[in-house]
This record gives sequence, C-alpha cells and structure tokens, in this order.
Amino acid sequence: MKKRSLFKSMFFVMLFTLLGTVLAFAEDAVKIDTGDTTWIMVSTAFVFLMTPGLAFFYGGMVRKKNVLNTLMNSFVIIALISVQWVLMGYTIAFGPSINGFFGDFSLLGLSGVDMLAPNTDYAATIPHMLFMAFQMMFAIITAALITGAFAERMKFSVMIIFVLLWSTLVYDPLAHWVWNIKGWLGMGGIGALDFAGGNVVHISSGIAGIVAAIVLGKRKGHGTVQMLPHNVPYVVLGAGLLWFGWFGFNAGSALGANGLAVSAFVTTNTAAAAATLSWVILEWIRHGKPTLLGAATGAVVGLVAITPGAGFVSVKAALVIGFVVSPLCYYGISVLKAKFGYDDALDAFGCHGIGGIWGGIATGIFASSNVNGLVKNSGLFYSHDFTQLGVQLVSIAVTIAYSGIVTFLILKGISMFTSLRVSKAEEEAGLDYSLHGETAYR
Repeated sequence: MKKRSLFKSMFFVMLFTLLGTVLAFAEDAVKIDTGDTTWIMVSTAFVFLMTPGLAFFYGGMVRKKNVLNTLMNSFVIIALISVQWVLMGYTIAFGPSINGFFGDFSLLGLSGVDMLAPNTDYAATIPHMLFMAFQMMFAIITAALITGAFAERMKFSVMIIFVLLWSTLVYDPLAHWVWNIKGWLGMGGIGALDFAGGNVVHISSGIAGIVAAIVLGKRKGHGTVQMLPHNVPYVVLGAGLLWFGWFGFNAGSALGANGLAVSAFVTTNTAAAAATLSWVILEWIRHGKPTLLGAATGAVVGLVAITPGAGFVSVKAALVIGFVVSPLCYYGISVLKAKFGYDDALDAFGCHGIGGIWGGIATGIFASSNVNGLVKNSGLFYSHDFTQLGVQLVSIAVTIAYSGIVTFLILKGISMFTSLRVSKAEEEAGLDYSLHGETAYR
C-alpha cells in the first residue's frame, strides 16, 4: 500500500509538472502573433538583402580593378557582424541598461533570448530571437555603408579589424542610447525620434566615412586621373535592391503587421520617388542631361532621409522630405567635397551623413502624434513648438561627435600597429588582384 501511495504521489507530481510546462508554453504561444511574426521574418530577409544590394551599388561605382574587393567588403561584413552581434553586440545594444549608456552582459551569446517567448519591452507579439535577428541586419548594413568612403585604398585586414571595433564601440552603444527602452538619448530618455536609423545607421556611418576618408588620405591620382563608375547597371541593380529592402527596413520597424507598418511603407516609397525626381530635375537643369547614375543616387538619398521619420510623419511630409534631400546631398557631393578636398570615394558622407542629418531635422519638423501615438511633442510644423526639433538637433550633434571621435581613435589605434592603406604598387594594380588574387573581368 505504501509503495502504491508513493507511486501515485509521484505520478501526480509528474502530471502537474507536465501540465504546468504545457500551460507555460501555451501562455508564451498566446503572446506570439503569427501575422506579426511572419511580417518581421520577411522584413528581416528584406533588410539582409540590402547589404548585397549595397555591394552592387558600391561595386558599380568603383573602377573595374577594385570591384571584387568592394563586393567582398560587404559580403564578409555580413558574416563578421552576424557573429559579433550574436556573441556580444546584441547584449550591448538591447541588454538591460546600465544608466542608459550600454547594456549589461546578461544576454551574452544570446543567453536568455527565447525562440518562442517575446521580449515585451520591444515587441510583445514576436519571438525575442526574431527581434534580435531583425536588429542584427541593421548592424550589418551600417558597417557596410562606411566602406564606400575608403573604397579602393584600405587594406582588407584593416577593414575587418576596423569594422569589428567600430561596430562594438560605436554602433552598439549608439543603438542602445537611441533604441533601448532605457537609452538616454531616445524615447526612453530625452525623447529623440529615430524610427529606423537616422542617427544609429546613417549619420553614424556617414560621419565615420568622412573621418576614415580624411585619415586615410586621397586615392592615388585623385583629382588628376578619371575615376568614373565602371558599371552603371550594377549601380542601378544595387539601388533597386536597396529600395526593395528598405520596405523591410522602415515598415518592418513597426515590429508588427499593422497600420503603422503600412504608413511607413508608403512614406518610404513616396520619399524615394520624390527624391529620384528631384535629382533628375536638378541634373537636367544644371547639365542639360539627366543621368541614370543620378536617378539611382536620388532614390537612395530619399530612402536615407525618410528613415528616421518613416513611422512618425505623414505621406505629404514624406514628399517634402524627398524633394528637399536631393539638392542638399547634390550640394554636398558636388560642392562641399571639392571645396574641402576630402576623398569620400563613393559619397558615404554625401549620401548618408547629409541625408541622415536632414532626415533627423525633418522629423523634428513634421513628426505628428496623429501618425504615431508615441510622439509626445509634435513637430514644429504642427505645434509651432521648437521642443522636438531641439531634441533632434541635440541627438544629431551627439551622434556626430561620438561617431567622429571614436572612429578617429580606432583608426589611429590601428595605425600604431600597421599601415591602414595598401602599398602604392598594390593600389595601382588594383585591390582585386593584389589583395585577393582574382579579377572580375577577363
């Protein structure tokens, strides 16, 4: 009898344990919305595709002797930052905050990042691991954007070290400041609005690009030798992939299949279209002929400019943002670069730095609580109040200073151990053959 009672007790203990596990699983499952999860998985794939798109966008603009190196920079960064983000990047950016500046190491190696339960601080209806993967794609493309500034002259080994350090010391903390629920710069702090990466992605990478271009110096023959894009169809292919992927970049940042995602989707397309037309018109007026290269560039700067405000501004505001950004970036590329003499090879600063700065300012002008209820202070255009615009300007200044200073220190630190640039002979031969032993064309 005693044995039977013992077995019965053990049976009920096991039954209730199993039942508790099932109920806990069911509770987690209820929190997950299949529609939201599907959309963010698709958006994650969209944003992933942007980096190969960027590779072709940049690859078409360099000389043919450097196209493989340019493509490889982006391709290897996909692998490098994927590993870095899983090991430590995610916990620095989105781990529990230490005084609003960086995350603790509780999520190191994705410890505690569940594949079923959500992280309710950020996205209550999708698995925590999916949120992590979506954010990883932003970290990847941000690092890849910088490579356009120092194209055709940086050592491949130095590029790897620089990107790893920059992502860890600049991108991850900045993402924490702006997007972490307790970050001091974003909506949990002073209230800067950055829907999908104006500060975190574009301004940070654009400023890093111009600093890198200045520290490395100009390409050999810059100003005396023609350095024209070798394959404009590659550029347009890349721009098309970027435009496509940007729907996941911006609309996916709503973190659900909802009305806000739809709004961000439409504002994204509208700004890109307006900026394309604006650039074409500008070239037509100034040079008498519109170019396909210019149209592709216009589309990209329009996408850059709408990124910080995509989920905060109306479609009409997106039209204004797109039309205005092209003249600003055109001026930066054609006038400022020549005036100051820096060699931003593929205009990382001219497109992403200037475009991102305008986008952040425009968000402070056009942000509306009617579009997004999280907007506490509507923009200047609606409220006639400078509060949000002032916050945006502070966040932009902080991003410029932090990215610029730390980028400079990283490059100077690396230069203490090795030269940042390839040799003169390697540069003249082309980086494809001298660094990789390959050539793109026979």
